[in-house]
Order: sequence, then C-alpha cells, then structure tokens
Amino acid sequence: MDVRTLCLAVLYQGEASGYEIKKAFKEGAFSHFQDASFGSIYPALGRLSSEGLVECTQMAQEKRPDKKVYKLTQNGEDTLITSLLAPPTPDRFTSDFFFILYFAELLPLLQVIKLLDQRISFYQETINRMTQCDPASLPTGRRLCHGLGLTVYQNSLIYLEENKERFIAELRSQHEIPSSIDTNLKQIDTNRHTS
Repeated sequence: MDVRTLCLAVLYQGEASGYEIKKAFKEGAFSHFQDASFGSIYPALGRLSSEGLVECTQMAQEKRPDKKVYKLTQNGEDTLITSLLAPPTPDRFTSDFFFILYFAELLPLLQVIKLLDQRISFYQETINRMTQCDPASLPTGRRLCHGLGLTVYQNSLIYLEENKERFIAELRSQHEIPSSIDTNLKQIDTNRHTS
C-alpha cells in the first residue's frame, strides 16, 4: 500500500499531525501490518494537501513551532475508498526473528534458545493483550483483523512450543559443545520445566 493511502487511512479515523500518523504505524493498530517513515509521511501529506485530499490547520504551541493538523476532505475519503478497491499485492513478511532463525546453525546454541524463549514470551504476552480486548465492540473489519491476527499468533505459539525441543536437540547434535556448556544447557532446560 502506498504512503498516500496509508495517510488517508489514518486520517479517516480522525484529525492527526504527521507525528500522530507515524505513531499509528509505530504503536497503533496499523503497526501489525504496515509501516511508514517520517521521511515518506511528510512529503505524502504535502501532495495530499496540494491535491485537496486533506486540509491542514496550523495550531500554535507554546515555545514550539506551530503544529500542523491534517483532516480528511470528502475527496480524500473518496480517494481512500477507490484505493481500497484495488486488489492487494501479495503479502511480504519481514521479520528480523525469521531472518536470524534462518541461520540458527551458525549461532551459539544458548543464543538460539534465548531467541526462541523471547519469541514464545512475545506471543504469550500479545495473545494475553489481544484476548483482553472485546472484539464485539470493534467495527466488522477491525474485528476480522483482530481474529485473524490472534489466530496467527496462537498458531505460531503452538508451533514453537511443540517443536522447540526438537530443534534444540538437532542444533545440539550439530554443535560440538564443551561439557561445561552442555551442563549449563541441561540446567536451563531443568529450570524452565520446573518454573
């Protein structure tokens, strides 16, 4: 999705500054499936403004430069809808975790274990947070995204939990591990299973 459409989508939900638009991709609902940088947001807002798709209001701030707040126009909403009608391009999944895991056999075994444990914790925390939300209160599209995202996280967690020990065993057999490290690994495994 191009940055112009992403900006229109954020503004569809209400007035926002460039910083607030960026925040929607850093921390908000869009952070799970889209990204936009300040370097692309501000030029996009300039073009959208010159095309009459957004209106800009300058708001005075004490001891700071004026804040530019953008609002979607009717033409902007129509353009957003037209953009949403175009078929989506195939998903491109980017993940540092996947990239590092791809080369797991090059890494120290303790690092791989730590990486897997951190990802399992991330999935557990995300699932807990998502299940605290009442999907019934969300509009239909957001409810669909919430359910689909929750399913992806739950199945990813199940896969890692069911296969982690097997992957660690395979990696352990590929590494020549000094006995002192192997003893530490066994202690970590024991601690993890008893806690």
